[in-house]
Amino acid sequence: MVPVGLLSAERDASMLFELARGRLEQVLVASPVRAVRLLAQDLPDFVPAHRQLFDERVQQTLPWEQLRERLRARLGDESVNGLRAQADHRPECAWQLHSTSKPVLPAKACMRPGWLLREPQPLPLHATRIVAGPERIESGWWDGGDVRRDYYLVETSSGQRAWAYRSVGEQGELLLHGWFA
Repeated sequence: MVPVGLLSAERDASMLFELARGRLEQVLVASPVRAVRLLAQDLPDFVPAHRQLFDERVQQTLPWEQLRERLRARLGDESVNGLRAQADHRPECAWQLHSTSKPVLPAKACMRPGWLLREPQPLPLHATRIVAGPERIESGWWDGGDVRRDYYLVETSSGQRAWAYRSVGEQGELLLHGWFA
């Protein structure tokens, strides 16, 4: 038995076949296969797709659920991960990898950049305009990762939005910590 184990409802036969094929490609069998039986358990209620009455556009994008299932079928459950917000004020500790095979409850979080730099970089003040802030973050004293920073939403001369900070009480240039999409 080779479980496909979908995480969400799927009724497209070609998609189900592709997912089953992806799982079967990962299995080593000792003798020739003569038959394959597909068994569906725990069938959810049908929920029709949301479409416009006169929408003639062909769907060219793959829904996230189908992409996730394809990747899990081809690469294995452990190889497909996502990000989830974590209750920590420090930006570098506010995200955590999680398995996409387990449901995630959304966490309440402040607006944070989608791309956080590994190491903050100097950001010249003349190349930016402060849009919002400061947002003071003081945290981590209990685990040796003490931070005391004032964060700003800044816009570069080319219009990019970034997240930058300077340590509490310091003046001068900001340190770029992340980019918004």
